[in-house]
Parts: sequence; C-alpha cells; structure tokens
Amino acid sequence: MTELTIGVDISKRRLDAACYTSGRQERFANDAAGLKALRRWIGPGRLVARLVYEATGRYHAGLEAAFAGWPLVKVNPLRARRFAEACGTRAKTDAVDARMLARMGAQLALPPDPPASPGARELQALQTARAGLVGDRIALIQRADQARLPLLRRLAARWIRALSAAIAARIAADSALARRQEILLSIPCVGQHLSATLVVEMPELGAASAKEIAALAGVAPLTRQSGQWTGKARISGGRGDLRRALYMPALNAIRYHPDMRRLYERLTAAGKPAKVAIVAVMRKLLVLANALVAQDRLWEPRPA
Repeated sequence: MTELTIGVDISKRRLDAACYTSGRQERFANDAAGLKALRRWIGPGRLVARLVYEATGRYHAGLEAAFAGWPLVKVNPLRARRFAEACGTRAKTDAVDARMLARMGAQLALPPDPPASPGARELQALQTARAGLVGDRIALIQRADQARLPLLRRLAARWIRALSAAIAARIAADSALARRQEILLSIPCVGQHLSATLVVEMPELGAASAKEIAALAGVAPLTRQSGQWTGKARISGGRGDLRRALYMPALNAIRYHPDMRRLYERLTAAGKPAKVAIVAVMRKLLVLANALVAQDRLWEPRPA
C-alpha cells in the first residue's frame, strides 16, 4: 500500500495542497469548509505518512485542529526555502511551495511531530500572547514620551499577570505537566516563568538527547570551518522565546549556583567573552532540566 506525503502551503485565506506520490494539486479556502474539502481530497488518513506545512503563526492553527491525530510535520519556513533553492527552484508561489513541501517531506523522510492535545495548543496560544504583551510592555517603557505611559504600563502588567495565572492553572490541572513543572522548579534559579516556558515551548524535554535539546533551543554553537579556515562558532535559530526566558535565570545561576559559577569562571578565565560563557550556562541549565525530566526526579544538591 502506497503511503502519501502531502504538502500544504498556508496563507491567510487559502490552502494550496500537493501530493508528492501522485502529483495531484488543489487549492482550498482556509476555513472550516475548506479544511473539510481538503480532508476529502486527501482521502483516508491511514494512507498518509506525513502532512507537511510551514509554521505560519495563527494561520496554521485551523489545520492543526482539523487534522489532530494525523502525522503532521511542521517545518521552519527558512529551512523549506533553503531546500527549494538546493533543488534549483528559485520561483516562489503558493503552488510551488506546496509541491516543494511535499517533496521535502518525502525525500528527507521527515518524521511526524509528537501529537499535541487541545490543551497543549491552548497553552501554546496563551504563552504566545504573554510573550507578545511582554514585548509591548518593554516598548512602552522605552517610549518615555507617551503622556499616558503609566496607565498603559499598568494595563499591560495586569494582562501579563492574568495570562501567567491562566497558564499556571492549566499546567496544574494536568498531572503530567504539573509533575514536569515540579521537577523544573526544584532546580536552583529556575522560577515560575522559565518552568512554564519549558513546559509549553519544549515538549521534547526528557525525550531527546542533550545535543538535540540544545539545538532546539538555539544554544548549541554551530561550527564554521572550510579548508584551513576556521571561523567563530555561533548560536543560530532555535526557539527564541525559550532562549530569552533562559537568559535571566542563567545570570542568577552564575551568582548563586556553585556549579554554574565555576563553569562561567572557567570559560572567562580561558579568554571566552562573557556572552559566550552566559550562553554556556544557559545550555547547562537546559541540559540539566532535560536529564532530570528524563529520570523523573527532583534536583538534589550534590555533596562536596
């Protein structure tokens, strides 16, 4: 029985779908009726090996909800564009993008993402809204010439507290997520915000290797070398909200956590820039969290 690989290019108003196996292609509206028509066009879900689409913010939420339980593969738009260019395809239209997504999924044999429950999707939406409000609040603080700045700042802070409370309540209502957060909170310098961000933004925590977790968060240095030339390794990509949430806890860990402080001092003593040492501490915190979740145990101080 032939397994199908479907590519779907998503925009605000429409969905362009392409089947790599058969070469069929069709366009649908990005609404409830269009999603139903897309399901009928694809056929039985048991025949689909993967349904590949790009992350498009709120526009892909309907597809994920309508195809819950299917083998969904969400890819980074930059990675999809680089694949198309590597295949010699410079044209960029919705139809071309759908075909390239299907080809990318089939030729790279992309594995389906872990299934997300409706509760997980709701948590992700709340976390995204909170991150947006935090950014707006920072912008308000920086625009000091606004006459009503104090009022706007208070309103933003109130919304941030409300969203934080909603996220905490939903995590507490799920026993598995609550246990995961309990483990994370046992780590020194990991507070409510970072623990909630890890729970929401890093569902792979405890199920992936240390290198994979660091790469997903974008705190793994990427080597740059060609022939006899060796450039500076830099971090790139990853999940920006998670990386930003790790920064302040890493600074606190350098001050108050002996192991993290020793790591920081060893790197700076070796001539590494302070920012490089801070990123190393961020990575160590993340790897520690990954190990504890994998072992389902709380952090305990190590005797001297």
